[in-house]
Amino acid sequence: MSDGFDRAPEQTRPLRAPPSSQDKIPQQNSESAMAKPQVVVAPVLMSKLSVNAPEFYPSGYSSSYTESYEDGCEDYPTLSEYVQDFLNHLTEQPGSFETEIEQFAETLNGCVTTDDALQELVELIYQQATSIPNFSYMGARLCNYLSHHLTISPQSGNFRQLLLQRCRTEYEVKDQAAKGDEVTRKRFHAFVLFLGELYLNLEIKGTNGQVTRADILQVGLRELLNALFSNPMDDNLICAVKLLKLTGSVLEDAWKEKGKMDMEEIIQRIENVVLDANCSRDVKQMLLKLVELRSSNWGRVHATSTYREATPENDPNYFMNEPTFYTSDGVPFTAADPDNWQIAVISPVLPWRTQ
Repeated sequence: MSDGFDRAPEQTRPLRAPPSSQDKIPQQNSESAMAKPQVVVAPVLMSKLSVNAPEFYPSGYSSSYTESYEDGCEDYPTLSEYVQDFLNHLTEQPGSFETEIEQFAETLNGCVTTDDALQELVELIYQQATSIPNFSYMGARLCNYLSHHLTISPQSGNFRQLLLQRCRTEYEVKDQAAKGDEVTRKRFHAFVLFLGELYLNLEIKGTNGQVTRADILQVGLRELLNALFSNPMDDNLICAVKLLKLTGSVLEDAWKEKGKMDMEEIIQRIENVVLDANCSRDVKQMLLKLVELRSSNWGRVHATSTYREATPENDPNYFMNEPTFYTSDGVPFTAADPDNWQIAVISPVLPWRTQ
């Protein structure tokens, strides 16, 4: 009986050498519905990676900075090119600050040997910190480090003194800048936020070794806020909000230590702006959110007692860290809502926290 394939009679089939195990193909069984699938084993590719391969750099990254930086500023035509290259490097890779700042300062100590060179260094850092928005914080950290590690101290002033003089030049035109054209105001806002970062990061070491902040910057920030609120255009108000969100808690603590009520005056002025100023609705909402943030102690949570001793009556933050639960209707509630406990179901995405 034919099995479905045409075959030559047995006596006429030519003799063949027996196929190897790799050449064998299982024949179809007439009684089976389907032949078993053939498993093909792909050949193993040998890796071409080598431990001696050159170091990999992402697309667009240039290793020329690292190579020239290791050789110091001698390979640069001018000091300004060396400093600018380092500033650009920090802008692109802020994470390298900790590992490279010490060598940078040591190199500067060998290159910055004149008053003019120190002035040029201050100006380069100031321009980078006020022209690149993302560099204001890094610029303040850099200024703090150099103020403690640069050895040159000419008669015109050391690094920190020259830096504060440069900031004062911009500060003295604050009233004109706050009411200037859009480009002037934008440059002024960058200066304001950089000064805020300086206030937080620039450390002044006293004669007894204590570390404090620069009081002159505290006074300057207060006057800059006055200039911004005296010209309540949207961008000025937005800048004031950013500055207060950045420094508000620290400023208020410092003023309270001196018995001053400056923050109360600022909040009152904000409320007056919301009521009277012809600013946009979004900016008014931003100002109201800032007032709310300040009323919550700038978002800071202070432990008033140990967890076991805390009660809803003696600890205003008692429910702050409790998980959020949901009723059968999906309505969120916390331990502050005891009436809903009998119908609660715990959210499957714990831990959510109350805001």
